[in-house]
Amino acid sequence: MIIRTKRYKLLPGTYIRLGLQNIVREQWWVSLIAFSIMSGTFFFKTPWFIVVGITFLGLYGLFWIIQFYGITQLEQNHLIFERLFYEITNQKIIAYISSKQGMPITWDQIKRVKQGKDYFVLIISKTHITHFPYKIFNSPYDIKLVETILRRKGLLK
Repeated sequence: MIIRTKRYKLLPGTYIRLGLQNIVREQWWVSLIAFSIMSGTFFFKTPWFIVVGITFLGLYGLFWIIQFYGITQLEQNHLIFERLFYEITNQKIIAYISSKQGMPITWDQIKRVKQGKDYFVLIISKTHITHFPYKIFNSPYDIKLVETILRRKGLLK
């Protein structure tokens, strides 16, 4: 069973937004470090602990914003933002630039999948994300088929 999608171009703004959401979801514990730094104000009556904690959290967020924005600007990552179409099977996903040029993504490379109300996001690494909005599928049956494959692979709960 092969599911073929329509051509889809991932916009850099969507990529940055989804990437930052993924980082916040994966690395929520960094905020605990900032809050523990800020809690030093209870022991020593000085506002500098709060300033340092907020600065730490702000710089950490800025670091990831720069990372994701930089990925959209690099030439070697330009392929991610091309108009691609996909073939999804039980063995792998193939992202095609043209009918002769494709890049396979095996299911074991995918860490996890997030399903929204109108999209799938396949998370391969912290900075490599594949976005499948429902509008690229040819029918609702294809969406259900992809959902079934993801459940069988243990990526979607």
